[in-house]
Amino acid sequence: QLQASGGGMVQAGASLRLSCTASGRTFGNYAVAWFRQAPGKEREFVGANRRSGQNIYYADSVKGRFTISRDNAKNTVYLQMNTLKPEDTAAYYCAASSTLILSRVRESEAYAYWGQGTQVTVSS
Repeated sequence: QLQASGGGMVQAGASLRLSCTASGRTFGNYAVAWFRQAPGKEREFVGANRRSGQNIYYADSVKGRFTISRDNAKNTVYLQMNTLKPEDTAAYYCAASSTLILSRVRESEAYAYWGQGTQVTVSS
């Protein structure tokens, strides 16, 4: 199971760090991604790391502001979000896959395991 946490309400320009912790799995062996979904919109890819130590991919909308990192000892993946904007407001989800291929890294359907959402609200 995946447990996402760390959401909250902040003002534009602030930072938040989301955490995604796995139980029963060794995260280092999994591709882990973050997605987000705003009300009335489709789920959107934010970023992903296919394996610990491998390349990390980001959506253009967050590149340079968001950073994905792992702490394998804690079996946790983080999404550090800096310089938040009102358009970052959404429910954020972490997802994992043990079989992800590179061509599908941005596809939500490619991830078998999902955490519950954690809400991020950014006010202007």
